[in-house]
Amino acid sequence: MLLPSYWLVLVAILVVVVGSIDMLLDSLGMVVTSLGMQIATLGMLGVSFSEELQAAVRLLAPECDITFLVSEDGSGKGAAMVTAVAQRIVEKYLEPFRLSLEKLKEVSVRLKKDLIRGLGKHSHHRAAVKMLPTFVRATPDGTEKGDYLALDLGGTNFRVLYVRVVEEQQKVVKMDSKICSIPQEMMLGTGEQLFDHIAQCLGEFLESQDLKGQTLPLGFTFSFPCEQKEIDKSILIRWTKGFSCSGVEGQDVVKLLKEAIHRRGDYDIGSVAMVNDTVGTMMSCGYRDQSCEIGMIIGTGTNACYMEEIKNVKRVEGEDGRMCINTEWGGFGDDGSLKDILTEFDEVVDQTSINPGVHTFEKMISGMYLGEIVRLLLVKMAEDKLLFKGETSEALLTPGQFETKYISEIEEPDSGLENAQKILTALGLNWDPVDACVVRLVCDTISSRSARLCAAALATISNRIRVNRGLDHLKTTVGVDGTVYRKHPNFSEELQAAVRLLAPKCDITFLVSEDGSGKGAAMVTAVAQRIALQSRLLEDSDGEDEEDEDEDEEDK
Repeated sequence: MLLPSYWLVLVAILVVVVGSIDMLLDSLGMVVTSLGMQIATLGMLGVSFSEELQAAVRLLAPECDITFLVSEDGSGKGAAMVTAVAQRIVEKYLEPFRLSLEKLKEVSVRLKKDLIRGLGKHSHHRAAVKMLPTFVRATPDGTEKGDYLALDLGGTNFRVLYVRVVEEQQKVVKMDSKICSIPQEMMLGTGEQLFDHIAQCLGEFLESQDLKGQTLPLGFTFSFPCEQKEIDKSILIRWTKGFSCSGVEGQDVVKLLKEAIHRRGDYDIGSVAMVNDTVGTMMSCGYRDQSCEIGMIIGTGTNACYMEEIKNVKRVEGEDGRMCINTEWGGFGDDGSLKDILTEFDEVVDQTSINPGVHTFEKMISGMYLGEIVRLLLVKMAEDKLLFKGETSEALLTPGQFETKYISEIEEPDSGLENAQKILTALGLNWDPVDACVVRLVCDTISSRSARLCAAALATISNRIRVNRGLDHLKTTVGVDGTVYRKHPNFSEELQAAVRLLAPKCDITFLVSEDGSGKGAAMVTAVAQRIALQSRLLEDSDGEDEEDEDEDEEDK
């Protein structure tokens, strides 16, 4: 049975009408698909159809030399080819995010200069990377033991923990904890009200644990910008995260906590150690692995700390030993040193953030911003008619609607494409399979840049430690925490691979932290106690040596 002749006329007319190359390219997806389906179906009806079609086209388009090629698996190989072509087209959008090994080495050199500037006594104030002394002078050696309290205040809730460190098992056991909320009115009230509330919750927790009769040392994780003067003295620079309690900025938060406890009068605490969450990450891992001397967080934000030689910390007196430095590397690039690798999308993210011009490095790599970078890219590509048939949606046009967790879900090795399709549907987008593949490629590119930039920064610190100690080869461990590192399916592998290339003389082990702000805070306190005890023992023994020397003198 032959196809009615009017179908051939329609096909011939289509060839003539689609005479413009631009029009042909614009309509190619629809035309090829519909014709392919018809021809595949009609091929079974006889050879005469194809011959009649070709003869009619030659008559109607004599200036066109047309070859007809039968497709092989158009829905399989064809889809793959369309995806490959789409990938080539979108490369111009993704190329600025692809940083070569040489460029990463340049970034590392720039950070190295910033680390030195931040450590300087006179250059610190103008440094983008602040390199804050923490007064943590050692990492765990495995002999720490005892019972400790920990306070973790960094948002609308705070935690109180009771932690036992068991030397024989070389492990930290979190005995119990309690979460307390901070009412909105208290976040905006007086400092005295806030610290009285903290003291009350701590007292209730001690009573529930039958600990009120004990005076336990306490590790205090206070996640607000502070200038630390000693391990037990930390001045609040400014409130963030919705807090604006009066009478606290410019004051020592340890002193305010102790005063609130003394006002109650029904319990007391021992020595207090102020803890940054990054330092807590390093210390919580350091008890399990004594070679851990670097802490790194890659989550909502990013930061790192490491053990620096005290002689290089020009703002602290002393020549011997080491001190943990809180790098605050999120500010890397705030002086414009990373301008050459910032994309137009990074600049929009910065301009629309709550802190423009601040935390440049963090905005390129941390979980708070990665999803927004992807969203901006997808909007641009849709507007340029490369995605979603040139259409967007209200959700895609709304800042913050493409969450960073979507990136991890879309990059899952087995279910990624299926996840992409569900997410695009939830965002109200009209997608096809090629769109889903391109979105996955975009996510991979943005997360890959994040991992490689983190690797460049980590390699800088590792190489510095190695050079500081005059070693040909450094073996060390990095304690890591943060949702991006923990939950993204490829991030840790890509970061580690890049570090091996950028720090080939450093053998680095990665250890995921267990509760850096809780157990880690207790471990900082335990190490401070151990060092203080060792100092007292040394003073005692010095006195005994003097007595022995006096006796020796008398015998002569």
